[in-house]
Amino acid sequence: MTIIDNAVYVDGVRTAEPQNLEQTFETLAHHGGMAWIGLYRPTHAEMAAVASEFGLHNLAVEDAISAHQRPKLERYEEHLFTVLRPARYLDVTETVEFGELHIFTGRNFVITIRHAEMSGVGRVRRRLEDRPELLRHGPEAVLYALLDLVVDDYAPVVAGLENDIDEIEDQLFSGDTTVSRRIYELAREVIQFQRAIHPLPEMMQQLRRGFEKYGVSTELQHNLRDVEDHVERVISRADSFRDLLQNALTLDGTLTANRQNEASAEQNEQVKKISSWAAIFFAPSFVAGVYGMNFDHMPELHWALGYPMAIALMAATAALMHAIFRRKDWL
Repeated sequence: MTIIDNAVYVDGVRTAEPQNLEQTFETLAHHGGMAWIGLYRPTHAEMAAVASEFGLHNLAVEDAISAHQRPKLERYEEHLFTVLRPARYLDVTETVEFGELHIFTGRNFVITIRHAEMSGVGRVRRRLEDRPELLRHGPEAVLYALLDLVVDDYAPVVAGLENDIDEIEDQLFSGDTTVSRRIYELAREVIQFQRAIHPLPEMMQQLRRGFEKYGVSTELQHNLRDVEDHVERVISRADSFRDLLQNALTLDGTLTANRQNEASAEQNEQVKKISSWAAIFFAPSFVAGVYGMNFDHMPELHWALGYPMAIALMAATAALMHAIFRRKDWL
């Protein structure tokens, strides 16, 4: 089975490391405490075995197997099913990578299922094992600690996205033609990030509504409220990113249109110049063509001053057209 870690904690201290789920169940029956089982991409058969041992609801089990779930919190009769979307910023590719973490919490057990390489569950386990006074509060302590870690890990993501947006602002005025594509890609990441964090406040409220019913300790309540504050700050910044990107996209469209207009205006100026010179040269060509037909009965054909007159006429028409175009600022 794809068990990453399997341990039983009694009074906040790791006391047993069962080799399989049957041993875990037996240890709980004999010594009490809390079991914490970490799984990585379990199969249908593996999840069926876990569900049978701990009485997990079929719908929650199906969600845990299929993955691709949005963050949510669902209460069943004997357990709580939570879905979180951890994220991390990759400096090399300047992209955000999203994971998926499913958590089953019951009266005396925690089952964590991850569908990505990164989740931070191991860090939370080590942190809580160093604080048995917190871990002795049971499954709620593990759930709140996982929430806290996921939300804390959003801070580097926010910083990375903020840096990317600053770079886009520089690209906009540098004439970089790839900035539109980067804006779209970054906007898609921001939307995915918002989908990961926007359900969290409602999930926190659901947990708060269960404080009194499930006797959650005051310390854990304070911890959850602190996580709520962090979530609100992250959501506020992420929402501002979307507005900034929308403004950047609008500005990019405006700048692109201006550049196209400038190019079109420059092209029109070039067309004017070419057309003007073509017209200037057309007039002498027309005169030369007329006097080059060599008809016997043609005015000025046998006149001694006919040739100078033709040359003067060509020069005069060219000069006149040149003066007209210069006055219209076409040359």
